[in-house]
Amino acid sequence: MKKEISFLSLVGLICLVQSCAASPTSDKLTFNPAKYQKQELKYEGKTIKVRAYEKIVYVANPVDVNYEIMNIYIPEEYFNGKSVNGYTAETAPIFFPNQVGGYMPATPASTSMQQGMPPLNGRGAQDLGKGKPEGMPEGARPDGMGPRGAGQNGGAPRMMPPGMSKRPSVVLAALSQGYVVASAGARGRTTVAKDGTYTGKVPNALVDLKAAIRYLKYNDKVMPGDANKIISDGTSAGGAMSALLGATGNNPDYEPYLEKLGAAKATDNLFAVQAYCPITNLDHADMAYEWQFNGVNDYQASMMPPSGNSNNKSNTLTAAQIKVSGELKAQFPDYVNSLNLKDSKGVALTLDKDGNGSFKDWVKSYVIASAQKALDSGTDLSAHTWLKIENKNVIDLDFDQYVRYMNRQKLPPAFDAFDLSTPENQEFGTEKIDKQHFTEYSQKNSTVSSSTIADQSLIKMLNPMYYIGQPNTTVSKYWRIRHGSKDKDTGLAIPVILGTYLQNKGYVVDLALPWDRPHSGDYDLDELFSWIDHLCK
Repeated sequence: MKKEISFLSLVGLICLVQSCAASPTSDKLTFNPAKYQKQELKYEGKTIKVRAYEKIVYVANPVDVNYEIMNIYIPEEYFNGKSVNGYTAETAPIFFPNQVGGYMPATPASTSMQQGMPPLNGRGAQDLGKGKPEGMPEGARPDGMGPRGAGQNGGAPRMMPPGMSKRPSVVLAALSQGYVVASAGARGRTTVAKDGTYTGKVPNALVDLKAAIRYLKYNDKVMPGDANKIISDGTSAGGAMSALLGATGNNPDYEPYLEKLGAAKATDNLFAVQAYCPITNLDHADMAYEWQFNGVNDYQASMMPPSGNSNNKSNTLTAAQIKVSGELKAQFPDYVNSLNLKDSKGVALTLDKDGNGSFKDWVKSYVIASAQKALDSGTDLSAHTWLKIENKNVIDLDFDQYVRYMNRQKLPPAFDAFDLSTPENQEFGTEKIDKQHFTEYSQKNSTVSSSTIADQSLIKMLNPMYYIGQPNTTVSKYWRIRHGSKDKDTGLAIPVILGTYLQNKGYVVDLALPWDRPHSGDYDLDELFSWIDHLCK
């Protein structure tokens, strides 16, 4: 068996593989087990010894080696015939966390990185403070949002919410569980080549991560860890990437991009997916947001000035924005009804023209379940008068009052802004066009005279809903989706639709809306690892 090969035998095997390589591409993509650094790490009082393989370029024809690199960490025990947490070199799952945030370029996670939320500008800790990326026009902000305070959405829609500033190190935590950890960087919406072309627009971040998975599978025979049990993990836009990786495995739409990069000749489907608050289904996210927040006309604009002290300013939607909210809400029932969703008992989930119906009750049921779990754990919910509690059971909630408790965060349209001011507008650009619309509604109402709309094939490639259940796609069997009950970066309907659609197609889904949790991820690692161990042991 591959993991029973001694370290010296591994080196000899690599030399044989390299000498017999059929192409330069295979040479470049062969994992070298002898090229590592030993690291002795501390996690919760425990010493962890690993072999660190860092900054591995995972494609033969990289576009940007600042990002198309991967860090791989392997417990030392697996090179000595030992086990960790019941896993061996043969059976250890490969944990695949990404650091994508705001659809920005991301460097791979590392054992030395101070763990926090995926950086707001998408760059690793070592990149912070370096100024604008190479090739970016003078005066442009690295986050692509223009001067602070400018733009339809207040110029600062991606602030760090409470709960995201500090997280346990997911890399160290995963290593302590005996997992092999592989984290890949990826290009993003602001990466620019020396000739001024944009190199990270849709679908390039996803393609990069797919290529990294192919690298792991290509080298499965000579690496500790089971490449048939890769579990992705991501938060926010990284959660969207995780969901997309799980939903689009081996789909031919991405093949031309992978071939151009010189990706390894292997598959890219995953075993399981962890997606925290995935900012996904973007071509329907505006209507989902207004279905939830329509009628909530006050909003909190959070800005982070250079001093680092946040300023919260209460604002009210204009009459024009209220009109847009109503128009977008009115579009949502047709979309929901077109999906033919069913609950766990096979009952159809639908909405009437006013946005009410069994689907709304289905979304409410997840919030009620979350409140019940909090109540059972001893949380005092008595101040929430919109919850109906009898005999220590949460039996109902006033959805409108609950949404007002959440408070609105974004202006309509929340994602495809009329003035092209959102990160998502920039994500849907091209090599030569920085920002584009991606919905017909916003393109029709655009305030930018020269605006264009993204090609439908690219819009499709960034939405997992189009791929789930397709015959030419290998979708992950296991899914764990978490979206906080107080997370208003996207509508609650988005993760509920994703989870329900997956369940309806026969996939195994663990979906929850953790109580009062804002936009955040990796906050329940004990539960996550328990889930992984249940699947892998």
